[in-house]
Amino acid sequence: HVQLVESGGGSVQAGGSLRLSCVASGYDYNSDCMGWFRQAPGKEREKIAGIESNGKTGHAVSVKDRFTISKVNANQTLYLQMNSLKPEDTALYFCAVGPTCSTSAMRSAMRGYWGQGTQVTVS
Repeated sequence: HVQLVESGGGSVQAGGSLRLSCVASGYDYNSDCMGWFRQAPGKEREKIAGIESNGKTGHAVSVKDRFTISKVNANQTLYLQMNSLKPEDTALYFCAVGPTCSTSAMRSAMRGYWGQGTQVTVS
C-alpha cells in the first residue's frame, strides 16, 4: 500500500525559504502524478502543486513563482522548494499521489493514505 513520509518543515520568518521532502513507496512511481497539498487551521486541504510522470508541473496561483515542485526518480523522493514565504503559507503540508494530477483524482486516491504531514510556520 502507499506510504508517504513528509519532512523539512519548520518555523521561518517571512521572506525565508524551506525545502520539503517526501519519500514515497508502494505505488507505480513512474506512471502516477505526485503533488503537494496544504491545510491551514480551519480551512480545507488544498492542492498547491503537482508533477506528472513526464515531468510537467503545475502550481496554484497562490504559490506560483515562489514554490517549485520537483522529484528525483532514483530515490523516489518528491520535493517542494518554498521561497519568499508569507505568513499565509502557514499550514500542515502533505504529499500525495494519484492516477492524474486533478485535485479530485488525487483526493480520491489518497483516501485513507494521508501521511502525518510536516508543519510550516511563517511569522
